[in-house]
Amino acid sequence: MTRKLAAYAAGLMACSSFTAPAFAQDGGAEAAPEQDDNVIVVTATRRAENIQDVPIAVTAVTGGQLDKQGVVNVQNITQVSPSFSTSSAQIASGSVVLRIRGVGTTSNNIGFESAVGIFVDGAYQSRPGIALSEFVDIERVEVLRGPQGTLFGRNTSAGALNITTKAPDLSDFGGFVNATYGNYNLMNVQGAVNAPLIEDTLALRVTGAYRNRDGYIDILNPAGTKIGESNTIDQFLVRSQLGFESEGGVKVRLIGDYSESSNGCCSPIELLAARTETNGVFDLISGDPRGGNAHVQPATNPFDQTAAEAAMDRLTATANRPPLADVNQWGVTGEITIPFGDNADLIYIGSYRDFESSENYDTDFSGLDFFDVDNLDTNITTMTHELRLQGEAFGSALQWLIGGYYSDEEIESVTDFSLGADTDLLYGAFVGGILGPAPIQLLTGVNPAGTTATNRYSQEAESWSIFTHNVLEVADGLKFTVGLRYSDETKTGGYNQLANNNPACLSGLARLNAGAPIPAAVVIGLGCFGFTAPAIGTATLPLPQQYNATFSDEELIYTGKVSYEFEAPVTAYASFTHGYKAGGINLDVTAAVAGADPTFLSETVDAYEVGIKAQLIDDAVTLNIAGFHQEFANLQILEFTGAAFQTFNVPEAISSGVEIESVIRPDNNLTFNLGLTYTNARYPEDCAGSVTFAQVTELCGNTLTNAPDIVAIAGVNYEREIGSSLLGFFNGQVRTESDRRTSTQASDPGSGGTILLPFDVQDSNTKINLRAGIGSIDETWTFEVWGVNITDEITRGVTFNTTLRGNPGYSARSAFVQEPATYGATVRFQF
Repeated sequence: MTRKLAAYAAGLMACSSFTAPAFAQDGGAEAAPEQDDNVIVVTATRRAENIQDVPIAVTAVTGGQLDKQGVVNVQNITQVSPSFSTSSAQIASGSVVLRIRGVGTTSNNIGFESAVGIFVDGAYQSRPGIALSEFVDIERVEVLRGPQGTLFGRNTSAGALNITTKAPDLSDFGGFVNATYGNYNLMNVQGAVNAPLIEDTLALRVTGAYRNRDGYIDILNPAGTKIGESNTIDQFLVRSQLGFESEGGVKVRLIGDYSESSNGCCSPIELLAARTETNGVFDLISGDPRGGNAHVQPATNPFDQTAAEAAMDRLTATANRPPLADVNQWGVTGEITIPFGDNADLIYIGSYRDFESSENYDTDFSGLDFFDVDNLDTNITTMTHELRLQGEAFGSALQWLIGGYYSDEEIESVTDFSLGADTDLLYGAFVGGILGPAPIQLLTGVNPAGTTATNRYSQEAESWSIFTHNVLEVADGLKFTVGLRYSDETKTGGYNQLANNNPACLSGLARLNAGAPIPAAVVIGLGCFGFTAPAIGTATLPLPQQYNATFSDEELIYTGKVSYEFEAPVTAYASFTHGYKAGGINLDVTAAVAGADPTFLSETVDAYEVGIKAQLIDDAVTLNIAGFHQEFANLQILEFTGAAFQTFNVPEAISSGVEIESVIRPDNNLTFNLGLTYTNARYPEDCAGSVTFAQVTELCGNTLTNAPDIVAIAGVNYEREIGSSLLGFFNGQVRTESDRRTSTQASDPGSGGTILLPFDVQDSNTKINLRAGIGSIDETWTFEVWGVNITDEITRGVTFNTTLRGNPGYSARSAFVQEPATYGATVRFQF
């Protein structure tokens, strides 16, 4: 177990790939050997190894460092890893995007899977939203950079997060309780109890956490009255574990967890008003007084960055209702390790997870009663099985591993859309008042208010693979690694409409068929608004079509590495990896409009990496450097156009750069950590190949979304004994990043790149975290005060065209912002 000296001597090493010791708790071939306090053990290769010997760029963060940096879930890992970033949008259950080295998969579509795989206690989590439970009682988090498909399976074309919770201790009774209070009325309680039931044989560990916080965005109605808050938190989790070890070395770990949350996620802030909002038509028709309300007035000049920043700083949004997301999930994970002789182990890891969410929100962001998601119910069940046989041969010169993997997943999502009383008024503003204040009623004879549609999306996915990973030391210090994985994917899914009430659409189509001289584009585009239209589309009628599609693919994933330990402890390595992320089915109402193919292609990557890992000056300085070049084929993209979600593949994307991480320990009390990542993640000028689709061609020549060129982290940790019984510490961390784009597109598709999207680029920024504390020297109690983003830097995570607001080239623009300054105090007790 991690000792006090190891936890504190590492200081702020959390942002580097060599943080405080992280001893493996997985048992069998992953059990950690005896280590000194400066050796960090990870299981990035499915074995317990010194991180300095692993030929992989990996960041390891211990549970203690997660606490010191205020990392409470996956999204906060950006605070400790410069190569990792996240963003989130409107849907709590499915809009989190994880990126490593600038590469990730845009979400907001339940059919999309992340390019950064998440593994909790060895079990794959199929969606980032599933893995956003609170970090509590965590042994370590490993950020594996670059494709990891050989050992970690499906959907790791950009990298993987390997999260390990603390396992039951078979010999010692103990536990902890933490309590936190902070601004926005944050209340957080965490705790765990470990109890040996049969000493050295069977133990129980129970962990729990509760977190509640007010929202940091006020929601105003059109009159400027606060009606609620967004980005609230109200959640709890319970995790229970049994650990068993027989005299013969058989180890069993059984984990069960349950969590619930009722979080208000998430409302965007409007940055730019559309022409229909600024020419008086919007205000005249809708009665929306935003033009005179200083709390919600957006910029009117697409180049007025100052006005946009002022809108963000006010942290107010307009809506007709606060967003709400009720999520509950439960799961079981089992791990069994059986020794085979003295040099091999058979390891089985199986899991079953049930995830359910129910959400509702205003999706037009106007404060008017226009377009709403009255209910979005999603259910995902996932079952996984992995069996590995691994061991050593030839006096440990060969480390071998063979295994098989199988997963089965079922998805069902049902969405209730509705159009409200202000729909035709807003449509009138949308077409500039040319057809009067109620254009749909004028053209169809029917008021669209009260229109409803219930749409269902479903998918069954099956994946299996066989794999091997072997390391051969051919000479003293010279090792070759070869890994292979054959993966097979099959998905069947589609969209069907359960109910629809849209008489305006049907009446308008009937009038068009009868030869009425009315604009067909207005009737179809507005009267038959895609999300609430009847599913009666054809190849010539651009309305939703029910569909059932099948996707299947297979791929050989492989890696080769060579490493050499020049003189302990300095190791150099070079590697090549061919990675893979399965394609799938666009589970959206607009996916098959006009006969479009609702499937998207698999994503592959060829990655080259060289690196050096060194410990210098009697281990007082640790320096790791990695250079990488990654070539992606058929990068998967999801884009919201303002009226629909579109999925497509970009034939080519490239991410290349350099990562530098260092820890300097002048003495036992003081630690400095430094991390620098330079990433050039871009679409080449010829990225489209033979594709002529404007959404693809106009990405060429641009950087990837939310991929800053430079991210740097610097930190200091100082601790000192105070008298004979107290220990005090100070911890500071600074994270700075260069400019980054926050939209999928940089310009309006079809403009040839001449019409740049306003407020796409988030300016460079610096965020500072501080924490100081005092406690007993034996750590039985600690009191801490802390602040995260203490300078209150308000930054954008995702910027987009506001739903149905404006015209191409001058659409309204809104953004989901990242967290403002937070601060508070924490007390910790151990027993």
